[in-house]
Amino acid sequence: MTDDSARPVAPISPPAPAPRAGADDLALLNELEPEAARLYDRHARVAQEWFPHDYIPYRLGRDFDKEPWTPDQPRLTGVAQISFEVNLLTEDNLPSYHRLIHGMFGAGDGAWINWIGRWTAEEGRHAIVLRDYLTVTRNLDPVALERGRMTQLQQGYDRDTIDTLRGLAYVAFQELATRISHKNTGRYSQDPVADKIMTRIAADENLHMVFYRDILGAALKIQPSRAVQAIVAEVLAFEMPGNGIPGFLRKAAAIAKAGIYDIRIHRDEVLMPILRHWRIFELTGLDAAAEEARKRLAEHLDKLEVAAKRFEEKMALANSTGRLVRVG
Repeated sequence: MTDDSARPVAPISPPAPAPRAGADDLALLNELEPEAARLYDRHARVAQEWFPHDYIPYRLGRDFDKEPWTPDQPRLTGVAQISFEVNLLTEDNLPSYHRLIHGMFGAGDGAWINWIGRWTAEEGRHAIVLRDYLTVTRNLDPVALERGRMTQLQQGYDRDTIDTLRGLAYVAFQELATRISHKNTGRYSQDPVADKIMTRIAADENLHMVFYRDILGAALKIQPSRAVQAIVAEVLAFEMPGNGIPGFLRKAAAIAKAGIYDIRIHRDEVLMPILRHWRIFELTGLDAAAEEARKRLAEHLDKLEVAAKRFEEKMALANSTGRLVRVG
């Protein structure tokens, strides 16, 4: 980790009132509630109980007061360390995510409230197991890691809109993106313990994605034009919630060069599978605004394809000239 993780933050302001879904969103949430109940029950049947302590090699643990952390101790190096840091600090911001999701869905009854609680409880395990692994194995400086956590939580995470449909679209894409990032981070680490942990977390993220993907699929049948506009708006504005981490752009670039999460993965493995599932380009009966949004979506996907090819060409050139060395 780098010194910028210890960067001081601005004085903390009093928390803003929790945002709330509007009247139109409340009506939609109520109409979707039976489907949310069905999807929640499906999730509860297939989700596996697991315990963070089962994944941690505590036999490697040592007292930090007797043997302080030093830079020569980690088994992970370079990009592997960067990716684990970004993934953990992203997971740390769960209080902000809970606040936003409660604002988007908390006005609904029954299944919506149950889902918010279940999702939050399951997500909470991710930061627990990641921090325990990184601390016990000494793969990251625990002081820098804690300073990064403090910075990240004090900054929090927020969105410009609390619109329910846009929120559903965002979390569907974001959960899949997180699943892939975690899975690829574990594989890249070349550490069987880390790989097992990230595979376990990725399985949770996938189930969360499926819930959000399918509930928005149901919303597309109720309000197709409005839902399409919400989906397009989120695709065009998409950013991972970790973008507030100090030095995020530099770290994201290193992660992309390593093939853990790059523009090709974002387009082909995150956006396209969900858009195909929703049959976005096959929907009929849309209003003019939704048709225009769909046109912008197609143009955006074409631009991403061009950008992905350009990135791949640069990486191929760098590899062929020996200017890129894999680290980790």
